Amino acid sequence: MLPFGERVRRAIASTGPLCVGIDPAASLLDAWGLSDDAAGLRAFGLGCVEAVSGVVPVVKPQVAFFERHGAAGMAAYEEVVAAAQAAGLLVIADAKRGDIGSTTEAYADAWFRGPFAADALTATPYVGLDALWPMADAARATGRGLVVVVSSSNPEGRTLQHAVTEDGRSVERSLLDEIARWNREELADEARRADTAPLGSAGAVVGAVRGGAPVEGLEDLGGIVLAPGLGAQGARVEDVARRFAGCPTGSVLPAVSRGVQADGERGMRNAARRLLDALAGALS
Repeated sequence: MLPFGERVRRAIASTGPLCVGIDPAASLLDAWGLSDDAAGLRAFGLGCVEAVSGVVPVVKPQVAFFERHGAAGMAAYEEVVAAAQAAGLLVIADAKRGDIGSTTEAYADAWFRGPFAADALTATPYVGLDALWPMADAARATGRGLVVVVSSSNPEGRTLQHAVTEDGRSVERSLLDEIARWNREELADEARRADTAPLGSAGAVVGAVRGGAPVEGLEDLGGIVLAPGLGAQGARVEDVARRFAGCPTGSVLPAVSRGVQADGERGMRNAARRLLDALAGALS
C-alpha cells in the first residue's frame, strides 16, 4: 500500500485540495433538524459524506463530538468512517491522541489496528515527539497516517509552539524537522528509485491563520500539511496561499468545518465546491 501522504497527494490531484470536517456539534445538529443523540450523529455524519462524496478528497470526523454520546456515539463514528471510505473518501480521525509507553501502544492498537481505525489519526506531540513512535510505526505498517499537531490555528497555542528550545529552534520548527526525519527514513529506498519521492506516513497540522506568515521547514516535510482554520476561524483562501507558499504541489490540505456545514447537505455540497475552486486556483 502507498504511504498515506502519497494517497492524499493522488487524491488531491483528482479532486482538488480540501478536507471537510464532520463536526456534529449540538448547534449544527439543531440547524439540520436532527436530535442531539447517537441517531442524530449518524444521520449528520452520513449526510456530510453524501454531500461531499465525489467533490473533495478527504473528510475529518471530529471524534470529540462522537465521544460525548459514549459507546453509541462511537458506534455512529465507526459507521460514518466506513461509509466515507466506501464512497472513496480518505478519512482523518481528528482525535488528537498522545501519551507515552504502554498507553501509546494501546492507542496504536485502537486507532491503527482496531475498531476506530480510519486512514489517519491526528496526534499531539507535547509529551515528546518520539513518545508517539508506537503510533507512527503502526501507521507505517498499516498504510495509514499520523498527522501531528505542530502549529494550531488557535492563538492561545502559539506561546508554546513558538517557544525557543535549547538549540535555538522554535518548538514548531523542531517538530517539523523531526517529522521530516521520520519521512526521510521511511522513504529512503523509494527516494533512490524515483525522480519524485512519495509523501510519507507522517504529516503535520499547521493552522491557516489570517495574515499569518509563511512557515519555514514545510517545504522539506516529506508529508502532508493539514491546514485547519478556513471559514469560522477566520482564515481566507489568500491566507492559505501565502502561509504555505513553497510547499510541494499536492502536499497542502486546507480544512474547513463549520464554514460549509450550516445549510444542510445541498448547501454543504455547493459551499465545498466554491471553496475548492478558489483553493485550486490559489495553490496552483
